[in-house]
Formats: sequence, structure tokens, C-alpha cells
Amino acid sequence: MYSIIICVFLFFHPLTIFSKTIEVGPNCKHTNLQEAIKTAKAYDTIIVKKGTYREVEIRIDKALTITAETGAIIDGEEKGEIIIITADDVVVDGFTIINVGTSYIKDYAAIRVRGSKNFVISNNLIKNLFFGIYIEKSKNGRIVHNKIYGKALNEFNSGNGIQLWYSNQIEIDNNLVLQVRDGIYLEFSNYCTITNNQSMKNVRYGLHFMFSNNDFVRGNTFDNNGAGVAIMFSKDMKMSHNTFKNNWGSAAYGVLLKEVNDTKIHNNLFYKNTTGINIEGSNRVAYYNNDFTSNGWAINSRGANYYNKINHNNFMHNSFDVVYHGGLNHNSFNSNYWSNYTGYDLNKDGIGDVPYRPVKLFSYIVNRTPEAILFLRSLFVDIIDFSEKVSPVFTPDHLTDAEPLMKKIKHD
Repeated sequence: MYSIIICVFLFFHPLTIFSKTIEVGPNCKHTNLQEAIKTAKAYDTIIVKKGTYREVEIRIDKALTITAETGAIIDGEEKGEIIIITADDVVVDGFTIINVGTSYIKDYAAIRVRGSKNFVISNNLIKNLFFGIYIEKSKNGRIVHNKIYGKALNEFNSGNGIQLWYSNQIEIDNNLVLQVRDGIYLEFSNYCTITNNQSMKNVRYGLHFMFSNNDFVRGNTFDNNGAGVAIMFSKDMKMSHNTFKNNWGSAAYGVLLKEVNDTKIHNNLFYKNTTGINIEGSNRVAYYNNDFTSNGWAINSRGANYYNKINHNNFMHNSFDVVYHGGLNHNSFNSNYWSNYTGYDLNKDGIGDVPYRPVKLFSYIVNRTPEAILFLRSLFVDIIDFSEKVSPVFTPDHLTDAEPLMKKIKHD
């Protein structure tokens, strides 16, 4: 009986049952990490003690758990890439990693994962980087509770905080990314989850998707970036319960959608952005239960958008709620709350009796002649908006909210 139990146990744990722990430190048998990795067997644990380790191109080519005690620092001395993972089942946890080399050909990173699966990169602090964490052709990994502090001043000589390239089913959770080019960047990466991260003060985008599908974005904050989130040439995305705020600039927005299809954007807060959502060439996108508050433009629909639904949102105290180009194209703007709505509700059903026209003539003028913004609070603006409301000439005649709500919607 006992022999059967032992055999079954060994079958499910062929290596980990014989794993050992190796220590690295100034007073240990192994004084540098690369030496310990060479000595270790698959599924061993390496513990790195407090100290500064000046190493570069540390290659992890076997399944290992490598953890750092408080105060363990790996200093790349700006010579190149620091940690390179090429094996499955690797954990790198708790390090301070500084001084990544700069290269515009090789894209040096503090931690690179190449062709691996089932990896965990957690609780690391990365400073003075080119790229922070770079994942390529990998899957089923976790990037959690890391802090990445860059010093980027422009996008031409800086890299991204977390980058995925041809990588699927990656969890990116509870990370802080500050002052890099793109906080988080995904290219050809599908079925990934981006949750509870803070991406702030980045030169270009807080989060950037290119040719990526079926990704999930929830509970993140994108604050004071060149722009919040850009989704380009992607489909079947879900984005909810995020905060997009203080993304100001001549080309800044909370979210940019370009050639995006079959996507849901709901229960988000857009606060004090130049433009809340900028939409171009995107179809069958549902925007609902969002709050657009104190933005320059809440929504800028730039054309070639079909069968989109903008319903059950709050538009409050924006300079312009909607600017719109092209035909209506089966897009719906019904059942929203508009703080600028001045209609009435005689039957007290909570729905305004007079349809609301969210596109104002002055927003059309400003979009074509930005200098006209100087007249924003003038009587001239009220006059031209009223005249266009009475007899629409320049704004879309049929773009109305036929059922404007009288009270602000309470979202979860």
C-alpha cells in the first residue's frame, strides 16, 4: 500500500520532491547569481541575500524559483540586459534591479522572458531602465506587484515599462509604472488581463494595444500620461471600471480607438482629459455606464464608425459632449444623462420629453479652427448654438438622444 502511495506521489512530483535551496551572498558559497544558476538543478530554489550584485545577462535556462531578501540589488551598470529567462516554470521575486543598458537595436530590458510559459515576475523594483519587463513569444505568465520607475523625457530615446510581443494569456496585475514611453504595451498578444495597475506620467500612452484581441482591462488608473489608452487594429476587447484622468495635451485623450471592432467599454470614469474617447474606423462598440466629467471633449467621433451604441452614460460639465464627423451610420446616442440638457419631463417618467442634440455648432467650429476656443464662454457661442439648434445646417440633423435622462445615473 505504502509503495503505491509513494509511486503515485513521485509520478506527480518527479522533480520538486528532490529540490534543494541554494543561497547567494557575500559570505555564501556562491557570491553571484549566475554561478548559483549554473550549479542548481531544475526546480531548486535560490535565495539571494542582501547586497549589491553587479551582473549582466543573467541567463535562467532551467525551472527555478529565485527570490531576493530585502536589500538584494542587481546592478547592470548600464552594460546591457540584466535577467534573461528562457525556461518554463521560473519565478523571479523581490529584487531591486537598476541601471539597464541602452540600445536602440536590441531593446535591453531589466527582465526579459523569451519563449517561456508558467513564469512569475513579482514584487520587483526596477529603476534606471530602458525597457522594464519584456515578454516575447511566451504564455501563461504572471507579472504582479512590480514597481517600475523611469526617467523618460521623450519617446525617441526611451522604452516601455511592460511590453508583450506575440504573448498570450498573460496576467498583468497591481503594478506601478511611472515615466516611461508606454506604461504597458501589447502587440499581437491575446487573452491577456490588465488589472489594478497604476500607469502614470508616461510620455506616450499609459496602455497601448496593437493587433491584439480578447484582452481584458479592469480597475486600472491612467493618470497624467501623454494619452491614456490606445487600442489599435484589435477586436473583442473588454474595458471596465478604470479611471482615465488628467491626460491633457494637444493630442491627448482618455481612450483612443482606431480600427477596433466588437468591443465593450463600460463603468469607466473619464475625468479632466482633453478628449475622453477618440473614435475612428471602429464598429459595433458598446459604451455604457461610463462617467464623462469635466473633459474638453467627452467623445470625438472622427468618422467611419458604424453600429456603435453610446447608451446609459453620464455626460457632466464637459466643454463639449460630442463632436461628430460623417453620417449617423446606425450609431445610437439614446438614454444618456446630459448636464447641459434643459428640457422638461411633464409625465415624470424620468425621461426628457424633448430630444437632446449633443453636437453643438461651436464644437464643430472649434474642431475646424482651434483658435476659436477663445470665445468659449462668450454670448456669441450661445447665439450660434441656439441658431443651429433651431435649424441644423452643419451638425448631424438626426444625431439626437431621443430619451435623455433627467437624473444622473448611479453606476456601480
